[in-house]
Amino acid sequence: MATSNTIFSNYRPNGHHINPSLLWEYDMSTFDWQRSKALVAQRVIELGWPKDFYGAFDLYGGFEGFREVIKSIPHLSDIDINFVCHYFNLQKEDLLCYTRKQSRQARISLWCKETLTGESSPNG
Repeated sequence: MATSNTIFSNYRPNGHHINPSLLWEYDMSTFDWQRSKALVAQRVIELGWPKDFYGAFDLYGGFEGFREVIKSIPHLSDIDINFVCHYFNLQKEDLLCYTRKQSRQARISLWCKETLTGESSPNG
């Protein structure tokens, strides 16, 4: 459960719902909330209000369950990464979106080095 010093301290499991307008491009009559949980979590983080977070908590196993879903989100902005790390007590390295970003930056740096120097990597 959220600690008393967070913006989510008022959360109590109570059948909250996520605003479907966060997922405007999907047909809600066929939407699979479990299969799409990383997408739902990403939209709630990026665009949601506290009541949307509460709906996500109810849907994905409370504060701790949602915290686990956050780790599997493939993309978040740097601001949203900082937000979730702060309010959900996570380390950047725990997040798929952060590790993917670091890996992508390393590949780009390597490509730039190879392009500028004419060297190729032992793996490429």
